[in-house]
Amino acid sequence: MILLLSLVAGLVIGLAWAYGHKTPYHPPELRHFGLAFTAYLPQFVAIQLPELFPDWLDAVCLTLSQVLLLGFAWLNRKIIGMPILICGVVLNLAVMTANSGFMPISPQTASRLISEEALLDIQPGSRIGPKDILLHPQDTRLEGLADRFLPAAWFPYQVAFSLGDVFIAIGAFWILARPTNHLSENRGP
Repeated sequence: MILLLSLVAGLVIGLAWAYGHKTPYHPPELRHFGLAFTAYLPQFVAIQLPELFPDWLDAVCLTLSQVLLLGFAWLNRKIIGMPILICGVVLNLAVMTANSGFMPISPQTASRLISEEALLDIQPGSRIGPKDILLHPQDTRLEGLADRFLPAAWFPYQVAFSLGDVFIAIGAFWILARPTNHLSENRGP
């Protein structure tokens, strides 16, 4: 959700900047876009079809997805905003790898997303949702990078997100909002 909002906001700002400067909007020239699509496939399997495979295979799929996304981002690292996005992917990859391939979420954070009754039925260490694993903060490696942030309670769609997700969203925003496509184009002599 945070990524979708940042993509829409970045595109709107980029289009407004181009319109205000009476110049056409040029989206970034992303290389190796097929790798980004390939990165989504293992995540799709783990998220959309979790009951078909054992947890360990879903964890491998989620980790592989992050590694492929990192590769795509690295190949496009000269695009403005991509270094920020890369930091976010690295943070998410680190916390997921340190916690058996899943994104940890604490019972306190999860209690804002699901009912207390449903939460009582989930044992710590069990999957909660397609990509998260319920862990107490003291049992979580790199706990500060876990899914721990939530939108304001009044926001209609509640979802937990991590610091890595914030970096990914900021990077994606800048990729679409900046009037130039490459870091080298924005540097002075």
